[in-house]
Amino acid sequence: MSNNNRSRAEFTARYFVESSVPLARAAEVIAGEQSSGTFLALPGETDDLKERARARVARVDSLPPVLEPSLKSAFVERKEPARLFYRGEIEIAFPVDNVGANLPALLSTIAGNLFELGEVTGLRLLDIDLPADHAARFPGPAFGIEGTREKTGVLGRPLIGTIVKPSIGLLPGQTAQIVDDLCAAGIDFIKDDELLADPAYASFDARLEAVMPVLHRHADRMGRMPMYAINISGTIDEMLRRHDKVLAAGGTCVMMCVNWVGFAGVEHVRRHAQLPIHGHRNGWGALTRFPQLGFSFAAYQKLWRLAGVDHLHVNGVRSKFWEPDASVIDSARSCLAPFAGVQPVMPVFSSGQWASQAPDLFKALRSVDLMHLAGGGIIGHPQGIAAGVASMREGWEAAAEGVDLETYARSHPALRAALAHFKAV
Repeated sequence: MSNNNRSRAEFTARYFVESSVPLARAAEVIAGEQSSGTFLALPGETDDLKERARARVARVDSLPPVLEPSLKSAFVERKEPARLFYRGEIEIAFPVDNVGANLPALLSTIAGNLFELGEVTGLRLLDIDLPADHAARFPGPAFGIEGTREKTGVLGRPLIGTIVKPSIGLLPGQTAQIVDDLCAAGIDFIKDDELLADPAYASFDARLEAVMPVLHRHADRMGRMPMYAINISGTIDEMLRRHDKVLAAGGTCVMMCVNWVGFAGVEHVRRHAQLPIHGHRNGWGALTRFPQLGFSFAAYQKLWRLAGVDHLHVNGVRSKFWEPDASVIDSARSCLAPFAGVQPVMPVFSSGQWASQAPDLFKALRSVDLMHLAGGGIIGHPQGIAAGVASMREGWEAAAEGVDLETYARSHPALRAALAHFKAV
């Protein structure tokens, strides 16, 4: 039976579930497994302990069942073959005291062995919610949107940025030359590719030493420092050392490959850091691409907000990846949406981007609190890097003014060249 104690502080997780047993039963199994219960009654699970520690099934909403399981289960196959697989959404309320301000414990609770349960043939974490006083115990973003704008000096429009390309293989001096060209064009934001961390031919230290004088020279000219998110991903000690070197050199951002550095890694760096953390989500597809398994981005971004990232990638519309445009937009909206008093993170659009996506993004979000990153769309512009940066800005000017791109391009040559070139690619 569900625990009806409402006096304790709780946080909630909402799931899609597919199961060989009726949905209400599956919900109770999950609630027990992820708190004080197991597959049989235990003498130690007293009524008093349940009141304190057992998770509570808060809601069960059934969907039509299916005849075939989404995922195979040896547990189900050992039993009498199921004729129906029940589907629906459930919400589980967990005692805050089970977890405290501990991200690994939070993840183990909402996304741990419930994925392994034999009765479960499909399960996806859809959303989470925390009381504001509980969420406040986690680091959260130190800079977020407002702090990023302050660091870059870019107000009232998106940050236009790019990725150093080629992704791998450039020597430090070659990277510095590309950064020089981008800064000369008035770029707002530059980042390392996620593949580039500390290769032998272009170590982190060598890249930082080559790039920072270029950034400072252009900062003196522009009156603002272009933000360079240099990839510090590595061991905890390496990341702390690299952050400190960026800070000492006058840099304004660090990048982390969040899925592989991990929640504890990001949180540790966040508590130490004095610079914004650019969160790259590479590997995300493995957690979300199958619709009956893994995480929704709505839940995923909240967890990284708790850990303390300031920017988070959301893919791009009409991109080179698998994700539908509606999903990309929903992801960006979730980054900007209120969550338990934790400040929003800046959504980062990238992958196959150029000026043409600006009107679609502005129409969908009605916000300019975002980064729009174009690799080939800037560096591959037929008139060069300066025209590539100009074309991105012009695309957003047209979007904000409500003028269609073709009309705006008549008096803006960089945008006109981009429309002619990239539409044919």
